[in-house]
Amino acid sequence: MFKVYGANNLHTIPQIHLLTEEQQLAIKVVAQVLPFKVNQYVIDELIDWDNVPNDPVFQLTFPQPGMLDEKDYDELREHIVAHKETKHIVNRIRQSLNPHPAGQQTLNIPTLDNEPLEGMQHKYRETVLFFPARGQTCHSYCTFCFRWPQFIGDNDLKFSSSESTHLLNYLKEHKEVTDLLVTGGDPMIMRSHHLAEYLLPLLAPEFDHIQNIRIGTKVLSFWPQRFLTDKDSYALLELLTRLVRRGKHVAIMTHINHWQEIQTPIAKEAIRRLRDTGAVLRSQSPLVKHINDDPNVWAKMWAEQVRLGIIPYYMFIERDTGAKKYFELPLYKAYEIYNDAIKQVSGLSRTVRGPSMSCTPGKVEIQGITEIKGEKVFILRMLQCRNPEYSYQTFFAEYNEDACWLDDLKPAFGESKFFFEN
Repeated sequence: MFKVYGANNLHTIPQIHLLTEEQQLAIKVVAQVLPFKVNQYVIDELIDWDNVPNDPVFQLTFPQPGMLDEKDYDELREHIVAHKETKHIVNRIRQSLNPHPAGQQTLNIPTLDNEPLEGMQHKYRETVLFFPARGQTCHSYCTFCFRWPQFIGDNDLKFSSSESTHLLNYLKEHKEVTDLLVTGGDPMIMRSHHLAEYLLPLLAPEFDHIQNIRIGTKVLSFWPQRFLTDKDSYALLELLTRLVRRGKHVAIMTHINHWQEIQTPIAKEAIRRLRDTGAVLRSQSPLVKHINDDPNVWAKMWAEQVRLGIIPYYMFIERDTGAKKYFELPLYKAYEIYNDAIKQVSGLSRTVRGPSMSCTPGKVEIQGITEIKGEKVFILRMLQCRNPEYSYQTFFAEYNEDACWLDDLKPAFGESKFFFEN
């Protein structure tokens, strides 16, 4: 049975007695600001309750007190204990957490006939993102999720669209687009016939330029039953099979943060069923403190993914939004973890790119740290850029041990600005 828990029914979780009263209160306090939702499968199958609160999946799904600034946490806790109104405090804290980084609401929204299209983003020439309204939730929420504004009930901060017509008309007009990424939330939470309404029209000849259909999902981790025992799991697999047989490259972009998530028999069987459709499975995840900030975790995860038939794709750097101060790592540390992990795996796992920042100008990869002409520098590469002419261009930044994001860096060698700032 698919049973979910949040702050309001936290007391009904069978294992909740393993947490102190203060730990339970901390969950309720942080959940006022950032979304909290966890299901029975995650609780029973993925969390090692003998290792709580340090268990990585517990950190991944249960809010932690360090996710809020200490002063904000104390103020909010005081109001909750005293049963005082908290809405004004919650709203103030949320606005301070950079709810939409990298120009998502100001630079990424496409237009059709001079009208902005809700529920879509078009940042890179080849790829359009679509946020179907029915897919803007998840089976459980990740504590570090950079799309946390999708789940807090504020329509001004939410991306979603129930209009397939706008999506299809936009794609018809933009022949440069080769990839459609259906994202969320989690599109796999939708019923299969709703997902089919968006995807099957792409089999028409006027959409031959849409070669790749990507579906971003956490389902393999949080609810692998979606591909095995849900009422329409067969219909979902048939939909994917049909798209592949008609010539579309279907990529299931799985979000796997720790190897614990793919160790259950049902997860392994779900992966096998997905591969049988002809879809390609790729994995991507941010590097986050308290969850996977260990090269051995990444090496084991990549090796296990390859063994199961999943292609390691990206190691991201935690985005500059939400509870980033609790989860972020310095850039030099991120590079060290990536470098130490990649040395432990075979060439089949070295498909993974990173560590990579999804910044306002584009995706920036840290390629190394070195010394040039007596100056210690980060070697960076623009993997993808708003301006496609800048893609794959290498550049250098002054070494900064405290830097956690591109905005913390300065150009090396006395340059006044980075090339993309022109």
